Amino acid sequence: MNAIDLLKADHERVKAILNELSESTERGVKKRTDLLAKLEREITLHTQLEEEILYPAFKAAGSKEQDVMYYEAKEEHRTVDSLVLPDLKNTDPATPEFSGRVKVVKELLEHHIEEEESEMFPQARKLLGKALLDEMGKQMEAAQTAFKKGSRHDAAA
Repeated sequence: MNAIDLLKADHERVKAILNELSESTERGVKKRTDLLAKLEREITLHTQLEEEILYPAFKAAGSKEQDVMYYEAKEEHRTVDSLVLPDLKNTDPATPEFSGRVKVVKELLEHHIEEEESEMFPQARKLLGKALLDEMGKQMEAAQTAFKKGSRHDAAA
């Protein structure tokens, strides 16, 4: 699977978790807690794949336009990873406040996904080419496998 297709599949998983989380109720505390943990794992891995593999190659192959897109995407990641997700994790899942924060996380991530899929990914396909995207996809699959093995190991410890 090439890098773009793999990242789009990640996006679909994240959107599905967000939909399930936003449809959950204040009574479903365990479900909300489990979904939030799942969302955090998916986002952590996805962000790592983009920032360590795709984004640097995209930036290096591009011009000033790609630089701007690169820094905007990184800032959106930072906002979610450092501010929004930690805030949501510290919110009682049995409250309406949790629902409100889930809505904001969902809107931020959907905006980010839309920009990547409609702007960055098509440009990356042109700039990087099939062979490099295929190679990057292999790197990403290997990183996903290693991450998941590490997650299972951590969970068992």
